[in-house]
Amino acid sequence: MRRPQQRRSARLVILSALALLATACAPAAQPTQPASGAKTQAAAIVALAREAMVRSDLRAVILRVTVDGRELVTAALGESMTGVPATTNMHFRNGAVAIAYMSTLLLQLVDQGRVGLDDPLSNWLPDLPDASQVTLRMLTNMTAGYPDYVQNERLASLLYADPFRPFTPQDLIAIGLSTPRVFAPGTNWDYSHTNYVILGQVLEKVTGKPLATLMRENIFGPLGLKNTDSVSTAAIREPVLHAYSSERREALRVAPSARFYEESTYWNPSWTLAQGAVQTTNIYDMAATAEAVTTGALLSPASHKAQISPSLLGFGSPLPGCPACHTLDQTYSYGLGVVRSGSWVLQNPLFAGYGSIMASLPSKKIAIAIITTFGEKAFDEKGNNRSERASTALYTAIGTLLAPDDPPPTPVAR
Repeated sequence: MRRPQQRRSARLVILSALALLATACAPAAQPTQPASGAKTQAAAIVALAREAMVRSDLRAVILRVTVDGRELVTAALGESMTGVPATTNMHFRNGAVAIAYMSTLLLQLVDQGRVGLDDPLSNWLPDLPDASQVTLRMLTNMTAGYPDYVQNERLASLLYADPFRPFTPQDLIAIGLSTPRVFAPGTNWDYSHTNYVILGQVLEKVTGKPLATLMRENIFGPLGLKNTDSVSTAAIREPVLHAYSSERREALRVAPSARFYEESTYWNPSWTLAQGAVQTTNIYDMAATAEAVTTGALLSPASHKAQISPSLLGFGSPLPGCPACHTLDQTYSYGLGVVRSGSWVLQNPLFAGYGSIMASLPSKKIAIAIITTFGEKAFDEKGNNRSERASTALYTAIGTLLAPDDPPPTPVAR
């Protein structure tokens, strides 16, 4: 389920949040066949994906579904580029999946006794506004109150004018803090990427290591995620799932009657998260990450429970000047770096022509990973993506098929 976001024409489309880590899966050249008892479900899932492609004008869908760590189906449909079929080993950007990795890194430090969730930010970054009132928990559960730089019109203007422009963490924090906060620390909820750019700096100060190194040593290595990389450029490891977008149409003043559909694969992703948390992956590693929500693979039981607990249910309220502020409910709640939706734990990155979701139902050990790209007709005459919920809708259909007694809640538009 995507987070609530400000509605604007040709708006800056962005990321959400998810859950944890897992044992790795080596990619296969072709999808493997499920055991006979699961063939009907596997075929039904592929049929749902084909229906989604037609209904939402998707250019490609790559998906993987596992149950108790065993593959139910892995499939690739559609094209990466014209005449180039999508394949299950293609790489793409994982967006806010890295938010779950960052919260895991923090909780590992909690397990080691090096930090506490209620330690003030001022212990490491005393010069930031309200640093003595903001805690690490508030950064991680999105209650710190720092305005989201993604919602700042300045960032949108800069990105749409030059999507290849690089940004530093300092740039992003400065843009976020250029807007006055609209609520005091800990008094409301707002999905803010600024929190996690700041958290990235805290993690580096506590450990004395770059965030990319922490990811490699404490997440990718232990889990065997061999196809996930922290990147400092727009490069993506081959083979690449290419993406396309029309979202710059209105910003560039392209007439509604004119065709406008451009490749967005190599737009610079440095604005999306903290340096070291900007990453690429493939569907095998994304599914493996979703699987681990059932185990808390790298955390103590207490920290795993804290990460996925819907402790903020009923918290928060709509607030003028805060597009994402709302009351967290069963449909959309938040843990520590993960989204809670009913019994499901999930995350759905959405940016630069990619739309994806990975979700897990811990009680049944179901894991679902989906990446989509969009066809030209998915975008309206202003460049808005009419199919931005396609991956969420497909996950909901798959989850309902596999867990009819505990299906994903129906998404609610906000």
